[in-house]
Amino acid sequence: MTRLNIGRNILIAGVAALALTGCNQGAQQETIGTLFGAALGGWVGSQIDNNGVGGAAAIATGTVVGGLVGGSIGRKMDEVDRLRLAQAQQRALYGSQPGQPQQWYNPNTGNYGTVTANQSVQTANGQYCREYTQTIVVGGQQQDAYGRACQQPDGSWQIVT
Repeated sequence: MTRLNIGRNILIAGVAALALTGCNQGAQQETIGTLFGAALGGWVGSQIDNNGVGGAAAIATGTVVGGLVGGSIGRKMDEVDRLRLAQAQQRALYGSQPGQPQQWYNPNTGNYGTVTANQSVQTANGQYCREYTQTIVVGGQQQDAYGRACQQPDGSWQIVT
């Protein structure tokens, strides 16, 4: 597995963890944000120098900085933020045209973001999946991520790695 694929899988897992924390409070949302930010930072660092010795330092730096920023964002997202993010994800996956951003906003916190799904593709086993991107702005700090969701037999969409 390439470093890019490993980083992508970590990011997707982070997005899934963030999306599934709708009922968690306090320290748990900070922990999820820290893990998500660290995964994203590590992946960004891995893209700086794929072959040289500098790659390890870039990955380590990206992981630490990403963890700090992600923890801060996770700490600042409240239950309504996470609910609105989850609703935007569902709108993007269920019925939006490919490339059409679905926005969310929480007037109580001022936090906002978008989720944009791509075209559905059918996998070899017949399952439909969509890749998506999301941007979350919390306390003026922007966090970008992407993920993949696949449609389940009951019609619901599940974030997968």
